[in-house]
Amino acid sequence: MTKIAVQLANGFEEIEAVSIIDVLRRAEFEVTVVSITKNLEVIGSHNIKIITDQLFENVDYELIDMIVLPGGMPGATNLNKHSKLRELILDFHKNKKPLGAICAAPLVFGNLGILANKNATCYPGFENELVGAQTTGKNIELSGQIITGKGAGVAIEFALKIVEMFKGKELADELAEKMIIE
Repeated sequence: MTKIAVQLANGFEEIEAVSIIDVLRRAEFEVTVVSITKNLEVIGSHNIKIITDQLFENVDYELIDMIVLPGGMPGATNLNKHSKLRELILDFHKNKKPLGAICAAPLVFGNLGILANKNATCYPGFENELVGAQTTGKNIELSGQIITGKGAGVAIEFALKIVEMFKGKELADELAEKMIIE
């Protein structure tokens, strides 16, 4: 079973986090919601509290197939400040394991230099943070093993692209139809 770790920091965008987690679980991925804080409870940018599954330091990332970063502010900035997460992302990139970030969160990848010479997208106004990337402004960009998304309004589309990456377009289309995504 494909295992995905969705990383949450205080200030995360709730629509992005919950939509991604929901769609991936509908597709029968094993999704671990991870707090990079010292508490299982993480507070979103609109003061919605989420109880995560694990603390960052308790996850065995050798067993994880993909890391996903929801955006939101100051959530994306908080993700970017977490040195162990940054090291982990670099390790995933080196080992060609898939990475995903949406909204402002691609700034983490950009600041690490892993978007160089790749197409990427992000929330408008954060393009300069995607160092070395060709920013396209599209809703979703898949470049190599890195997927980026523009923002909350495309969170389901972003999650469906992850489903397609791992399990094929047929399942992604079937889920979209069941959720009445046109």
